[in-house]
Amino acid sequence: MDPVENFELIIAMFLAVLALHYVARRLALPPAVALLTGGGALAFVPGLPTVAIDPELVLVIFLPPLLMDGAWFTALASFRRHIAGILSLAVGAVFFTTAVVAVVAKLLMPALPWAACAALGAIVSPPDAVSARAVLQRVKLPRRLSTLLEGESLLNDAAGLVLFRFAVAAMLTGSFSLSEAAGSFVLLVVGGIAVGGAIGALWVLLLRRLGDDHLMIVATVLVCWSAYIAGEMLDVSGVIATVAAGLTCGWYQHVVFAASVRLRAHAFWQVLVFLMEAAVFMLIGFSLRGVLDRVGGVGVVFDTMAGPVLLIVLAVIVARFLWVFGVDGVLILLRRFGWSGVRPLGAGSALIMSWAGMRGVVTLAVALSLPDTMPGRDMMLVTAFAVILVTVLLQGTSLGLVIRMAGKDDVDPAAPPLDLQAAENAVYKAQLAAVEGLAFSEDGRELHPQLLRRYRTRATASDSFEGTAEERTAAIDSHFDTIIAAVDAGRAALVRMHRDGQIDDEILHDLERDLDLEELAAAAAKG
Repeated sequence: MDPVENFELIIAMFLAVLALHYVARRLALPPAVALLTGGGALAFVPGLPTVAIDPELVLVIFLPPLLMDGAWFTALASFRRHIAGILSLAVGAVFFTTAVVAVVAKLLMPALPWAACAALGAIVSPPDAVSARAVLQRVKLPRRLSTLLEGESLLNDAAGLVLFRFAVAAMLTGSFSLSEAAGSFVLLVVGGIAVGGAIGALWVLLLRRLGDDHLMIVATVLVCWSAYIAGEMLDVSGVIATVAAGLTCGWYQHVVFAASVRLRAHAFWQVLVFLMEAAVFMLIGFSLRGVLDRVGGVGVVFDTMAGPVLLIVLAVIVARFLWVFGVDGVLILLRRFGWSGVRPLGAGSALIMSWAGMRGVVTLAVALSLPDTMPGRDMMLVTAFAVILVTVLLQGTSLGLVIRMAGKDDVDPAAPPLDLQAAENAVYKAQLAAVEGLAFSEDGRELHPQLLRRYRTRATASDSFEGTAEERTAAIDSHFDTIIAAVDAGRAALVRMHRDGQIDDEILHDLERDLDLEELAAAAAKG
């Protein structure tokens, strides 16, 4: 296809996204399910070209902004508090699933080398950040479970990609060193954290000097790709670098963004992430036709691959159950032996965690990047696609039902001490103190009585004002400057409560948005 036809196909794809999202809403289905099945159906429409996905290009285009969006809004305090559980899922569960799938693949296909079996396990082991976001947005989970799943989705791609890299290298070279692999893994992670943290720090310094809303938003958009590309160029984990940069930017955006930048950037990111997620699932669906053509058609799949593929898909699902319930069982034993610092999930929460293991674009992109000389490559491609289809269609559609059946037996005891109402009261007190400090002249005369009472409108104040036009303008400016000063005081109190651990990120974002809107309204009225 020429470039114009490619562009027309992209526009047609996004028009299909709108229709499929509407269908999903009417049928009460997760949008990811509608997009995946719709893309798969459209791939076989006569006359449409076969979509060929460049795996490296897909990862570098889609993964950084979607990881950045997840990291940006991650509750950092909860993330640190549950880091052991997150690493258990993001590293332990990925390694364990890789091992289980490798053993099952070797038993089913004895002729397949161990390195190839390990590569297959690494392909299908990491749950996908995009799939998790798409499904978790539609369900309500206890805070601890939500933190664990969101944290896992940010970090597990790095573990899976590293395992895949070593497995392919072992297959091609015929050698493998466990100590060398472990050292390289640590280097990739630590290096990724350092690169991402440095780029996040540069972003903070840059934004404090740009002084232009549009430039600040552009810089914010570019930081995710900058971190990912820099990490890959320096031979560390681009995934970890992007997450580290996102966590840094998300922490400091409350103090470096003006209200107008924060609201515009958030609106822009919402649209960008929506289009990115939709395109990912459509491309996965579109790729079905290419995968089937590559392996010889549907008949070949059913005749020669159906049995092993289904058993490997089952192994992927069962392995997560074994890991989650196994770790939870160990925590129960430790608690019974007097180790009070551990807190098991409980059967209901462990069931939810086990069932929430959807795969997506990373699994497909990594499978498509397999060398042509890799033994069992066709079977690996079909298996990767089957894992995506089963986990998204089956687990994604039924996760809500599983949550209702399992119950919510997990409550985070380390919740911040202030609720929304208490935080609001603290903000209001800080604002009132700022207004009281600015609403009186040196001789005690009230300059802004309408602000203290909060009942008069601007029109009423304008109609009742007596004085020259210049005095009226100065009074209006002073009026709204006082409102903006009150907003600044309220925001400072809000950030201080968040930094002290008195409120969580959800309350911070809710009240910060109210203050931003109040500031923009005052600035617009003043202008």
